[in-house]
Amino acid sequence: MYAISLGDDGAELRPLEPWHAEEFLAHLDRGRAFITRYIPFGSQVTDLDTARETLRRYAGMRAADTAHHHGIWQDGKLVGGVLALEFDAAAGTCEVGCWLEPAATGRGLVTRAMRHLVDWAVDERGIHRVEWVAASGNEASIAVARRLGMHRDGVRREAHLHQGVRHDLEVWSLLAPEWRAARARTAHHDH
Repeated sequence: MYAISLGDDGAELRPLEPWHAEEFLAHLDRGRAFITRYIPFGSQVTDLDTARETLRRYAGMRAADTAHHHGIWQDGKLVGGVLALEFDAAAGTCEVGCWLEPAATGRGLVTRAMRHLVDWAVDERGIHRVEWVAASGNEASIAVARRLGMHRDGVRREAHLHQGVRHDLEVWSLLAPEWRAARARTAHHDH
């Protein structure tokens, strides 16, 4: 229906819809071991029915305005995504996150997609605080938070039990005025 270009390398941000179930399952199958190292995302998606059900659940959250999920396509192939969850426009808060299959890493896809998602959350939806939560060992995820200009608020020690291991969770955030100021500085340097 619509796509947002993420640059001139064939990368696009698009809505992730229930009719993408086959593509979503194939994507998760390609990247499952990598994607689930720190997060359980997609681990319950094991066949077409569970893929379809997961995407329907996302669509329901989008309709309820409590979460927003978007896929990242590279040259027409779904390779990852970004999401806003715990989305509360009335309170002006949300958490954002991402996932990516290994073949698509190292190109800045998540950072570029996340800039669009944060712009939308801040500018169109009035979100004041955008939060990023990542396992301390998930260096790639923390690097994106840094590239987005987020501040490290602290660590929730051993807060996340995943695959039998208790992980520390780092909490990063940015506030709407900081985001706007950084964007203005970037725009000023581009001219």
